Amino acid sequence: MKCKNQRQGRPLSTKGDTMNKSEMIDAIATRTDLSKAVSAKALDAVIEAIVEAVAHGETVTLVGFGSFKASERAAREGKNPKTGAKIVIPQTIVPKFAAGATFKARVAGRGE
Repeated sequence: MKCKNQRQGRPLSTKGDTMNKSEMIDAIATRTDLSKAVSAKALDAVIEAIVEAVAHGETVTLVGFGSFKASERAAREGKNPKTGAKIVIPQTIVPKFAAGATFKARVAGRGE
């Protein structure tokens, strides 16, 4: 099921199952009556704020949407796909997103 823009009755994404950044900016501009330039600045500011906070070890929680946080991935053993040789993959910190209950329910078709 494709997501529909409720104001226009048309798909938000023009390329199928993936919405790109410019399509997201168009959706924000349409829903907020802001210009595309202002919508782009707002989206960039939100993304930058989330990335900066998570990079500094903070958790960002947007109630109803989800939480972004940094998570430690332990060192582990892997295989080189070309040679099959065992390699050690070092410990690292990665970003994680956990969807909120409202978001999960909407995706599952239980909330409109």
